[in-house]
Amino acid sequence: MVRYVPRLADGQKVKLAWPLALFRLNHIFWPLDPSTGRWARHLDRIMAVLGCLIFVQHNDAELRYLRFEAANLNLDSFLTGMPTYLILVEAQFRSLHILLNFESLQKFLERFYRTIYIDPRKEPEMFRRVDGQMLVNRLVSAMYSAVITGYLISPIFSIINKSKDFLYSMIFPFDTEPMHIFVPLLLSNVWVGLIIDTMMFGETSLLCELIVHLNGKYLLLKRDLELDIAKILADRKGPLMAKQLKKLIIQTLRKNVALNQFGQELEAQYTVRVFIMFAFAAGLLCALSFKAYTNPMANYIYAIWFGAKTVELLSLGQIGSNLAYTTDALSSMYYHTNWELVLEHSTNPQENLKLLKLINLAIEMNSKPFYVTGLKYFRVSLQAGLKILQASFSYFTFLTSMQRRQMSN
Repeated sequence: MVRYVPRLADGQKVKLAWPLALFRLNHIFWPLDPSTGRWARHLDRIMAVLGCLIFVQHNDAELRYLRFEAANLNLDSFLTGMPTYLILVEAQFRSLHILLNFESLQKFLERFYRTIYIDPRKEPEMFRRVDGQMLVNRLVSAMYSAVITGYLISPIFSIINKSKDFLYSMIFPFDTEPMHIFVPLLLSNVWVGLIIDTMMFGETSLLCELIVHLNGKYLLLKRDLELDIAKILADRKGPLMAKQLKKLIIQTLRKNVALNQFGQELEAQYTVRVFIMFAFAAGLLCALSFKAYTNPMANYIYAIWFGAKTVELLSLGQIGSNLAYTTDALSSMYYHTNWELVLEHSTNPQENLKLLKLINLAIEMNSKPFYVTGLKYFRVSLQAGLKILQASFSYFTFLTSMQRRQMSN
């Protein structure tokens, strides 16, 4: 089974950054290549179903642990298992949505890499500018990798201490002491950790790449329009200037509409998963910050995880705000096409009138900025990221006050 290989319009393979290269190995979240045969597709679906069943088993075991600690009113132990349980439930919802839209995701990615992705061979300067915006996201990916590494080395300490501990806080409804039961469960822990970790940094990396390249395409559209207008003004072919500018704006509008349509496809593809990610973020950050605050040395994994999630939300929000700013400026781009200079030199009143009507239409078409949203409830913006952090801090202060009250009693 071959996973989808991104290619440019000329068939050249896209050199993926390391977070996306690892994410491509995730057999639940990355689609198959179109050339994959029927039986291989059936096998892939069976593997996906088995993976979902493992998720369900982990969900049950971790929920049993949380219920046990809640019944004992042990807040610290309860919050020890809360982060991994929340991210597990989030992964279940996101994986279910992915599996239900596997075919459309592959077609969407194919269109992106063929028509939207900025080719570094043709636009090296813009590609460097766009790729530079992904550096923070790659730092986040490295932090998430450090988190899963911290979990994966725990079996080594278990062997040293001669204990049979799982990677996460879990209580199974059966005896897990026999080796033939413990080892498969431990391996399933490792598999779940790798799948969810690559999901956490991989899908965010992909979403950021989609947004920054779409934003770069809008910037290239503006640059090309300004260069072509400068040529028209330099040539000064009086009777033809209005017609030339009208033709140029029509060509630009067609490209503009194609980019807007891709933006709508991006919204349709990711709106549910963005909603899920943002909905779980405040609770996850609250639990992570509490564990990191109560014992930072022993809970260093939670501190790194908290930092990764915080930077992830802020960087994604900033990228979303950049796209909104660029699309909000499109109406001004059409207004500042130097149409008044063209009318000054043009001698064709009918073409002048058509030009003015076209500019008015272009401004009206781009009167609103474009945001990627989570079911129209969350906007992928810096403001939304800050609001989530504010909400998580409110939950955090509530938990710390509960802990003080529990300790005083």
